[in-house]
Amino acid sequence: MPATREIRRGAVRVLIVDDEPELTELLSWAVVDAGWQPFLAGDGRSALTLARGCAPHAVVLDGMLPDLDGVHVLRRLRYENARLPVLMLTARDSLEHRLDGLSAGADDYVTKPFSLQEVMLRLGALLRRAGAEQEAADEPVRVLGDLVLAERTRQVQRDGTPIALTAKEFDLLHFLMRHPRQVLSKAQILGEVWSSSFDSEGNLVEVYIYGLRAKIDKGRPPMIHTVRGAGYVLRAADGG
Repeated sequence: MPATREIRRGAVRVLIVDDEPELTELLSWAVVDAGWQPFLAGDGRSALTLARGCAPHAVVLDGMLPDLDGVHVLRRLRYENARLPVLMLTARDSLEHRLDGLSAGADDYVTKPFSLQEVMLRLGALLRRAGAEQEAADEPVRVLGDLVLAERTRQVQRDGTPIALTAKEFDLLHFLMRHPRQVLSKAQILGEVWSSSFDSEGNLVEVYIYGLRAKIDKGRPPMIHTVRGAGYVLRAADGG
């Protein structure tokens, strides 16, 4: 299956949500053939988690999922990103169900069984209207080894797994990633991340470094290192 959980720099990301493996694989190959990057979810909860991690430029969403109703998932996606283009798929060819999806924020609707060509044409139209190609090309993404940080969407992944950070943890990691392989002193970190030196004798930096390590390095080769008496340094796990 050509889907991945690792954000590819400059690629348009399409989240495909359906509990039929054959269908998701077919759509995934079509998305790859179009030059975009697919992310797959087989249920609503996985879709919501993955959407937070990969920040898709568009979603293809089945209206009937095994855990959450597709319309409920759509409302949650809309709550978190009101501009996200969503193409709904449904086996229900009823006006009422179509209206439910459209009123919840779906941008377009296709009824199963469908023509793959029609789905891709409709998806392409949604992406063009949203300016997704340009947005993906312009998106500032920092990569160090298997660690990926998307600046605009404030998404972080390591080895393809989304990592949830607080606002200040993200700012700290962003500063470290802007200066990879450089030893940064406590004073430098305070001045950049907190815009002050008020805690120069306290342990604020140590506390946040500890929390960041617990999320970034847990169960993986460490990337955040302490240089005794000097500060901290971020290195790729392979030493790069």
